[in-house]
Amino acid sequence: MLRRMRKLFRSESGQGMSEYLIIVALVAVAAIAIVSLFGNNIRTLFANSTNALAGETANAQGSTASVTKKTLKNFGDGK
Repeated sequence: MLRRMRKLFRSESGQGMSEYLIIVALVAVAAIAIVSLFGNNIRTLFANSTNALAGETANAQGSTASVTKKTLKNFGDGK
């Protein structure tokens, strides 16, 4: 019984799984950050593409995606 407990504590078989979980968590955080930064522009681009494929023209309420240059001074502004 004592030998099994020692062997269990020395075993490193779960180490690989925890490393994969850390990588998956980092990818998820990066994906959330990208969607929060570019979500509105991507949504507008897909809406315009869908309307164009359906044969509709842009209406007065439809907006075009605007891309602004991000610098370190205005990176967190959300515009």
